[in-house]
Amino acid sequence: MNLKIIISGGGTGGHIYPAIAIANAIKEINNEIEILFVGAEGRMEMEKVPEAGYEIIGLPISGIQRRLTLENLSFPIKLIKSLWKASTVISDFKPNAVVGVGGYASGPIMWRAQSRKIPTIIQEQNGYAGLTNKILGGRASKICVAYPDMGYYFPKDLIEFTGNPVRQDITDLSDKKEEGFKQWGFSSDRKVAFIFGGSLGALTLNESMANGVQKLLDQNIQVIWQTGKYYFEKYNQLFGNRKNEGLHVVPFVKDMANVYAISDVVVARAGALSISELCLAGLPTILVPSPNVAEDHQTKNANALVYVDAAILVKDVEARDVLIDEVLALANDDKKREELSTQILKLAKPNAAKDIAQNIITAAEAHYKRMN
Repeated sequence: MNLKIIISGGGTGGHIYPAIAIANAIKEINNEIEILFVGAEGRMEMEKVPEAGYEIIGLPISGIQRRLTLENLSFPIKLIKSLWKASTVISDFKPNAVVGVGGYASGPIMWRAQSRKIPTIIQEQNGYAGLTNKILGGRASKICVAYPDMGYYFPKDLIEFTGNPVRQDITDLSDKKEEGFKQWGFSSDRKVAFIFGGSLGALTLNESMANGVQKLLDQNIQVIWQTGKYYFEKYNQLFGNRKNEGLHVVPFVKDMANVYAISDVVVARAGALSISELCLAGLPTILVPSPNVAEDHQTKNANALVYVDAAILVKDVEARDVLIDEVLALANDDKKREELSTQILKLAKPNAAKDIAQNIITAAEAHYKRMN
């Protein structure tokens, strides 16, 4: 059975890395399956996917700006060209299933696949369904979601609660504690707070830390502060020579497992992949959703956890005034941290990539048998 699968979407790391994880899981189940990625020309998937060892074809599609711009005038032309190219890709590759991970790049190829009765599988990372996925959801074969109660956006009989694919080295952190404390030069008898806002950084989190990091140090709390590369130079100049006090200011953390292993309190934005990792790690978490994302979906991601007492939410507009006090309160409340850890672990889906991959393969096999 020579199965062929297209994985489409991208635009951000939040779409691309789950897509690659799903492709890897498909290959682990059946290495003979052919996989082709379809993305948007000029976007980061055109670089990241080949780096992961997969072929990718770019469509000339772009998103619609939420404000009136000249760029929106070219959208209909780009859409028509992308639909035409998507048809060509499907005719040439002859997929048995097409997967959409979100982002406008998945729209044309998924639409064409559905019009040809090829099974389509949607992977929705957020607690709020994206526009492309909502449009395509009604005709999908399966919709793999990362949050419960997504029936508001999709037909309930098509939904499967699989979780988001994330790195697997954070499923068991207990054996990484000793290495983590040694790596960061921290004392194991002092609490550790880890603050991160993504690879580029988050202005609100950085300004909140600048306002009150000394307060944390004065309370004997050790701090790992990931500024993001955009803000690192500024905050490293202001706070970077404090390692002897238990403060590390870094642009980016590569070895997240070791940091998670020693963290007592985590402060993060509410991106889908960050939340999925924190669920898997089972860490007491304060979420500060970014207000600068489509449809305010980070707040919806965070509320899905807050609703079941699995995280604490601090609004972006309030963070500069209250975030440090929230960190202190949680660091000093053993019972609350244990409660949050217990509840967030209940949302963990360690086999997400494999479960999604199996749904895709099952749909592809059914199509193959129907066509042969």
